[in-house]
Amino acid sequence: MKLLPLHKLGAREISAGVIDFGLFLPWVLASDGNRLWVKVIHEKDQFLQAIQPMSFELNYSPDPDYGDYWSVQVDINSSPKPDSKSAWGSPGRYVYRYCLENPNVPEMIDWIIDPFAREFGVGKLSAFTLGYEAYSWSDQENIWKTPALDDLVLYELMINEFGGDIDGAIAHLDYLADLGINCIELMPVSNVANTVDWGFLPIGYFGVDERFGKRKDLQRLIDAAHQRGVAIILDAVYGHTSESFPYAYVYKKLAYRENPFMGPFAKDYFGESTDFRRTFTRDFFFTVNHHWLDCYHVDGFRYDCVPNYWDGTVGQGYACLTYETYQMVKAKQGLAGHWQRFVQNGDINLIQCAEQLECPREILEQTYSNCTWQNETLGAAKQVAHGNQDKLASLGLLLGLSGYPAEVTNDDDRIKKTALQYIENHDHSRFVCDFRTVFRGNELLGDGDRSLWYKVQPYLIGILMAKGIPLLWQGQEFGENYSVPEQGWGRVLMFRPVRWDYFYDPIGKKMIALVRKLIKLRRTYPQFRYGEHFFYNHHDRYQSKGLMLFSRRYENNFSLVALNFEDQDQAVPFDFPFSGDYKEELHGSAEEKLNLKNIVAGVDSWISVPNNYGRIWTNVREDLTGQTLRGNEGKNQKNAALRW
Repeated sequence: MKLLPLHKLGAREISAGVIDFGLFLPWVLASDGNRLWVKVIHEKDQFLQAIQPMSFELNYSPDPDYGDYWSVQVDINSSPKPDSKSAWGSPGRYVYRYCLENPNVPEMIDWIIDPFAREFGVGKLSAFTLGYEAYSWSDQENIWKTPALDDLVLYELMINEFGGDIDGAIAHLDYLADLGINCIELMPVSNVANTVDWGFLPIGYFGVDERFGKRKDLQRLIDAAHQRGVAIILDAVYGHTSESFPYAYVYKKLAYRENPFMGPFAKDYFGESTDFRRTFTRDFFFTVNHHWLDCYHVDGFRYDCVPNYWDGTVGQGYACLTYETYQMVKAKQGLAGHWQRFVQNGDINLIQCAEQLECPREILEQTYSNCTWQNETLGAAKQVAHGNQDKLASLGLLLGLSGYPAEVTNDDDRIKKTALQYIENHDHSRFVCDFRTVFRGNELLGDGDRSLWYKVQPYLIGILMAKGIPLLWQGQEFGENYSVPEQGWGRVLMFRPVRWDYFYDPIGKKMIALVRKLIKLRRTYPQFRYGEHFFYNHHDRYQSKGLMLFSRRYENNFSLVALNFEDQDQAVPFDFPFSGDYKEELHGSAEEKLNLKNIVAGVDSWISVPNNYGRIWTNVREDLTGQTLRGNEGKNQKNAALRW
């Protein structure tokens, strides 16, 4: 893969008041009678009936690498105003679109979006800023380091639902940093045609959609996040586009039998499929990745719907893109400036997260993705919530990422691997809905019953103490309770703003207090970030009572996590691996009786676990000198299906 020449693509101000427009339209030649125009209007004039856009015809010239290239230079200042009241010629935003005349198409093909636009207007309009001045990054960008994979605590959000716009999201960064979040996963910021939309049918890839803000606004968000120790990754939608994406739209209008960019490739689940067999397609999305890493300083990507462009480990689609992106970042080692953020202790900490729900283990084993979404933990958790106690063992194993690789070496590249752990994300109803959902006459207006919030607690404790990267979905930490339909356009075209008032109510206060404790534990103790995970798979002793026990251990740091998914308190025996004292992490500081004193390794000690809740006991290190692991290490291995 190679980078497209962005210096001659899109709308760029090459000198004061002079805008250069350029785009590739493969197979659209002037010699075939095609003519192309760009229509431009000042943003302030666009809704005034007396002021029409200015029209400028583009010139055709062949490009040695990508074929058919169209361009024109427009001197805004020397062009006459379309109306005496027009803002034409003044600084600010201008919106534009392309129009194509073809002798075989009766009507002009209008409303062609610029696939290389850096800014966007309303709907299907591209944009540029006359007099644009580049963002000035803070000095801290040159010393910022993307967090290591094991240290990540992810928070998924949609900018306008979370904070209204980018400025609102920036205003909440201190809250997220205080919560313990160190990586934000932004839902798609690329341009879409609708004002209310999740963003998974892009029409423009090289900038932020106008409904969130402008490009400088997003750069400010990322800069501000980095200053607070928070990384930013983008939800990248490369396997499909909207039908309005120009390389889908134009060639359908031209009735071409082939398409230089689009077409069936792997699995066509959603939207208009992109064809990664085409060199142009591969280079386009590689260039998109480079653009966001270089111009916006993002820390990586969450690749949406990987099956749409997954054609195997040596294919031309997803595996190739992640490999080339990794190698591009790796080649920047030793450079001063923002690229150094990815290199630390010999590792490349570029985050490449797959949404490959069909074969999450395979995608880690066979590609340069270093993490993946997986719905297996969520699926097992839902089964338990619906009363299927037999799934507790499955859930226990999945919280330890059973069968997932921890590290893979490809050629000379040693890459750490893991998967995400979540019970909520944008694709699903809030977890409390699994206990009871209240509908208001329409499936789009359902809410989970927040009075049952306490039933969510053991699942929260589980994912935040588990092996892998924990992910929270906006508002989850204080009990957001929207229901989301499993199918239909109502999923993606309904606005569901975070209800920040929940933060202050009694339920919200209790939930946020728990989440804060759990994240603090994870970031304090190494065993929760990169320690071994051991699931105590003993049906008669634990699962039959609605309990799940697992431990996290790193060297001599040991924590036992005991979860109770039932409505009754439970007391069960457990033989700890170390003698000494154990502190109960959630409430032991306030209630001394919850701490365990004078534990003898290898001898059953009775532990009590409250209903719909959990306990976390950690050994007190000063009592461990010279001791070795024994007791339950041997006995429980007989019943454990997997040990990490």
